[in-house]
Amino acid sequence: MKKTTTRLADGRELLYYDSRDDVVRDAVDRRPLDAVATSAELRRDPLLGDTVAVASHRQGRTYHPPADECPLCPSRDGRLSEIPAADYDVAVFENRFPSLAGDAGRCEVVCFTSDHDASFADLSPEQAGLVLDAWTDRTAELSQLPGVEQVFCFENRGKEIGVTLGHPHGQIYAYPFTTPRTELMLRSLAEHRERTGGNLFDDVLADERADGRRIVLAGEHWTAYVPYAAHWPYEVHLYPNRRVPDLLGLDEDARREFPQVYLELLKRFDRIFGEGEPRTPYIAGWHQAPFTAADRGEFALHLELFTVRRTSGKLKFLAGSESGMSVFINDVPPESAAQRLREVASQ
Repeated sequence: MKKTTTRLADGRELLYYDSRDDVVRDAVDRRPLDAVATSAELRRDPLLGDTVAVASHRQGRTYHPPADECPLCPSRDGRLSEIPAADYDVAVFENRFPSLAGDAGRCEVVCFTSDHDASFADLSPEQAGLVLDAWTDRTAELSQLPGVEQVFCFENRGKEIGVTLGHPHGQIYAYPFTTPRTELMLRSLAEHRERTGGNLFDDVLADERADGRRIVLAGEHWTAYVPYAAHWPYEVHLYPNRRVPDLLGLDEDARREFPQVYLELLKRFDRIFGEGEPRTPYIAGWHQAPFTAADRGEFALHLELFTVRRTSGKLKFLAGSESGMSVFINDVPPESAAQRLREVASQ
């Protein structure tokens, strides 16, 4: 992998990740951009103890532009975009409309491919491996920024999720705090250790592998399963079989196998509802240990993938119980979801 760092016209950082070492990235951003002005701030809820990001500048962000005006495509044929090069493998840049900025963190955009009409599932194993390298490098770099506590690499796909740009891309949030979801995991981890002396992540993974009913894919170095208490109709958790706290801890064998396992998983997601259905909307995100957590070595890196579609043509809405009280109601038994995902193995 070759990494090239440059700047956009307004001073934001842009990074190219290339599979070839001889690629030269010297294209200049020729857009007349004003300096980025953000108003992101963090406010703590005194009742719940969680944090809300207030970012009013995001009201003006790009919203469903036509394909020939996509800001994530390469700059070519006289059209200038966020990426000055005429082509690229993987590109990462600071978000022009960040939810987190300055002392409140940092947000980046990750473009998986220059092909506007592709999806992550369409990438080759080599391309997916390069994205994994980019995620890992950004986790390492962002961990060095003052105040950054946790890095979250994720992808939203589909208008049903709220995606406003159709180009295949994801995001990276560098939070200056430990997120509420991770706090709950760390609490459960500590309680399990005190009660049993074991590691909660290891024991859950071992139980799922022994039970087998909710296993979707089992590789030499990775296991994908539908959790026993899945919140979403189709939800899969992907774990390396050897526990590591973050992407930097993956060994070469796990890194080598990941693209095959993850691409197969995404292809199966696209087949859940039948060949005639639009591609399945989903959210996929890496859960990594906070950098200063006392027991970060006990935390297990994993990826969580789920869709908001519950059946053909119908979405799972977070209504009263889910939105009001955080009590999920799942219409699809996890065992049935796992069986369906096993049945739709890609051809």
